[in-house]
Amino acid sequence: MDIREFVERSIGCWRSQRSAHHLAFSHFEAIQSVIDIISLAPDDPGVLELCQTYSVNPQSIVCPFRMTWEGQSDWDESEVLKGTCILVPVPDGEQLQKGKLLRDQGYAETMAAAGRYTLTEDGTFVLVTEYDRAAAEERIWFVNPNVRCRVSLIKTSAGTGVVTASFSSEIRQETPG
Repeated sequence: MDIREFVERSIGCWRSQRSAHHLAFSHFEAIQSVIDIISLAPDDPGVLELCQTYSVNPQSIVCPFRMTWEGQSDWDESEVLKGTCILVPVPDGEQLQKGKLLRDQGYAETMAAAGRYTLTEDGTFVLVTEYDRAAAEERIWFVNPNVRCRVSLIKTSAGTGVVTASFSSEIRQETPG
């Protein structure tokens, strides 16, 4: 699997059930959400702005997409978790199994972020993103075309300790048209 196939398989509306262990707070959290993933044109203004922010030639990108989510947590039931993010894969040259992933909003910190992705031989998407105060590692794989799993770790910036560990199962609600 390469980044094009991974993004194409991810397009759609997903219902997610996430279990998160916040080790710093000794707290377990259950989050239910809906995630929408849609393709964007390479010349979308948000995509071009993100490329400019990271001095990336828009000709070198593949399959940009937008991810939007809305959900609720049992930690604070009154809080609605929602957001949107533009993601732009930038393969390492012709090598589509690894490269950079640009985001206008990060996972561990709400700021623009650029991580390194790799697609393993078994089709697992691995993303590592380093921030000022933390580092995030995500692994996403497909069980079948309509079920995928995601494991996320938020580590200390030195990478010596895990602050949060989570597992998500995501089931496609709608197939892309």
